[in-house]
Amino acid sequence: MPYYESVFIARQDISATQAEALAETFEKVIADGGGSVSKRESWGLRTMAYKIKKNRKGHYVLLNIDAPAPAVHEMERQMRINEDVLRYMTVRVEELEAGPSAIMRNRDRDDRPRRDRGPRRDHDDGPPRRHASDDSGSDGDSKDGDEA
Repeated sequence: MPYYESVFIARQDISATQAEALAETFEKVIADGGGSVSKRESWGLRTMAYKIKKNRKGHYVLLNIDAPAPAVHEMERQMRINEDVLRYMTVRVEELEAGPSAIMRNRDRDDRPRRDRGPRRDHDDGPPRRHASDDSGSDGDSKDGDEA
């Protein structure tokens, strides 16, 4: 049977457990169609690049699927009619990834403690720049001429 990777984005206002329940229903559709889901990853609530149906965030879920094409088409049909699914994308792949996906590997990297890079230093490239908001209309010279 062919292999597929499918990612769907669920609305931000549902809970994480509801997003997992959605994934379980899609797994059941695949199982009923004669396939199997070898891996399911919940990437959590993530910020999207742009608003989709007034949502700025969404629950992302990845499914690695080993199923015939009609089962995948049925799963996509169920995703299309479900109001909690904002977007989905299914791609046929040659083989399924055995370990964690790239998103999960990056998340593990982000959990590491950060090195202390030391205090930030300002550059000493010369006198500080003057901005228009810093000026009171003068160019630095005294109008009285009293100062030397």
